[in-house]
Amino acid sequence: MAGTTVADGGSVLAAFDAAAAAAGLPTDGPSHDEVRQYVVDTMGQSKITVFRHLVDGDEARAQAANAAFEKAYDAQIADGGATPIDGAAQSISQLRDSGIKVALTTGFSANTQKLLIDSLGWHDLADLVIAPSDTLRGRPFPDMILSALITLRIDDVRQVAVVGDTANDITSGVRAGAGIVAGVLTGAHDEDTLRAAGATDVVADIGAAAALFGN
Repeated sequence: MAGTTVADGGSVLAAFDAAAAAAGLPTDGPSHDEVRQYVVDTMGQSKITVFRHLVDGDEARAQAANAAFEKAYDAQIADGGATPIDGAAQSISQLRDSGIKVALTTGFSANTQKLLIDSLGWHDLADLVIAPSDTLRGRPFPDMILSALITLRIDDVRQVAVVGDTANDITSGVRAGAGIVAGVLTGAHDEDTLRAAGATDVVADIGAAAALFGN
């Protein structure tokens, strides 16, 4: 969602600083810059997975980092830190009006995803919302896409179109076998990165992607 349909004004990186402090990760200097770059590179992944990597699998530290991240990020969202990317809601509504089913997926927890939905008033916008869970791995795995396909009773994975702003979004779409895997340039990664991950198309934003999917 963040970077594709939602603009959060850099809240992810701001919340990461709180997570770094909670997990005993570097909070300044070159080491902090390296860790922050890893967070940028892995945008789109489940956040707990990112923290587990950064603390070398120490589950207690990873959970502490994740809890601090969610608390800081959720506070920013509750304070109006998230806004729809221009045309996102209209594009989704137009897709649904044309008979295309829409699922919103995220690398955030289900609780944070719900907070985003609540803050935007998007309760009835999509057919389905999905977050990583104990039974669904986050990106770059294909689980959320395939779960959406099953839940929404799509006949063929080649009828699925995936859109996202990160290489992990693209990788998950490719792994799922989606017919269209489009990158948008409103978020974390640039065109070269998205194409290197296997994007079938790279477009300016969600509105351009919706037009592509509707063809």
